[in-house]
Amino acid sequence: MNKYILPLLLNLLVVTTATAENPPLKLSLKEAVKLALERNLDLKAELYNTSQAEADIRKNRSIYETHLTLDTSYREATRYSPNANAVGLSDNYDQSTFTITPGGYQLLPTGGTVGLAYQNIKETNSTTGATALGSYWTSSLGLTLNQPLLKNFGRDATELNIKVAEVSKTTSLSHLKSRILATVAQVRTEYFKLVGYREDLESRRASLELAQKVLSETDARVNAGVLPAMDILNSQFGVASREKELIDAEKAVSDQVDILSQLILLEKVTDIVPSDKPDRAKIVMIEEDALNKALSIRPEFDELKGQLQSYELQAKVARSQTLPSLNLISSVALTGLDKDYDRNAERLGSLDYPAWSVGLQFDYPLGNQAAESDYVKSRLKVEQAKVQLENLRSIIENEVKIAIRGVTSSYKQLDVADRGRRFADERVKSYMKKVEVGLATTKDLLDVENDLVAARTNQIKAEALYAISLNQYWKSTGELLEREGIHIDAAQSDALYKEVK
Repeated sequence: MNKYILPLLLNLLVVTTATAENPPLKLSLKEAVKLALERNLDLKAELYNTSQAEADIRKNRSIYETHLTLDTSYREATRYSPNANAVGLSDNYDQSTFTITPGGYQLLPTGGTVGLAYQNIKETNSTTGATALGSYWTSSLGLTLNQPLLKNFGRDATELNIKVAEVSKTTSLSHLKSRILATVAQVRTEYFKLVGYREDLESRRASLELAQKVLSETDARVNAGVLPAMDILNSQFGVASREKELIDAEKAVSDQVDILSQLILLEKVTDIVPSDKPDRAKIVMIEEDALNKALSIRPEFDELKGQLQSYELQAKVARSQTLPSLNLISSVALTGLDKDYDRNAERLGSLDYPAWSVGLQFDYPLGNQAAESDYVKSRLKVEQAKVQLENLRSIIENEVKIAIRGVTSSYKQLDVADRGRRFADERVKSYMKKVEVGLATTKDLLDVENDLVAARTNQIKAEALYAISLNQYWKSTGELLEREGIHIDAAQSDALYKEVK
């Protein structure tokens, strides 16, 4: 006998060490949801889309930045003078021109461009005489305005990309909310499934203990000659069948632990013990209110409405692109001219030599097929989005109605399961007393105990189903995130943009 003691002790030591290294993890529902949101790489990747949308907004707003310019050039030329022979000079003369023009321009919300330039030109001629200037400076300080009057006119056309980028950021945030809503709903569902499996496991253990107790009592009565030997076979079969059911229940728990661990990205966890129980409270549901709430806060609906808004903006601008191009080109300037630069600047500042110009520039392609096709395409996108929005509205309404019916049905099933459990409990107690006084056989007791196990299982399933039905209802109305205390805004994506920047 002693040769078996050492291996047995070693096996117990290994089991004890393994259990100490990986103890069961006690996990609340809120902790499970928090871990899933913090560790989900898909959600982290989705957050980058919102940050990229913020980058697009800032990029498109840069159209209003002031641009500073500096143009400079040097030019030499040999020219012919038809009047040179009359004054005794050569027919040809050399001319050099140096130009430097600092300035700046900026886009206006109307679509026009306003610019300011200070042009300075030094021109040197090789000719001499009474009428020749030789070397001189000429300067001008001018303000220009180029303004579209038809095509590309107005804030809508100018700021189209800005508005589209802003809508894109909103829709990307709504898409992120949809992903988070789906993740939270999945975590809650798998969590409550694990609660149900663990309770079923405890029920199977209790059932096995009762069957073993019955077997022990039956064995004693058979040995005492009170019961026939056949009753031992019935009791042994009852124990064996319950051992098999217990193994199946343990497998279900282990499989569900793996599913939940993968969902919340837990490593080296062999067992999870949920600390929260399913909610059994009855809730009041008004279908019309639930539908209105779903259409107002469901992120998928907001996302599609944002896409429709973006398409409508693009269609409005595409309509203006079909108009002819008519631009107002105007300028006003102060000028100066003198051999000395300082004197030239004084004349410019005297306001005695103004110059101005105004003109129109017209352009229109015959047929204008490109702009017309773009407009038709943008209108088709708008109509397509409207159809998709109406379809989504119908889908959401059906989801809410189905969820309401699911909650109502599962709550009624929970009530029936509770009654069945109480009835089965009383039957087992009654038959245990009957067996003691010989009014029922061991087989009768095991049969009613089977009914009790089935009633317990039904009650556990009903509790989990009711919790999952509530979960689906809150997901269908979009209020699940609010109930979990999860609030999503652009602050985190903006912080990520600044961090990368």
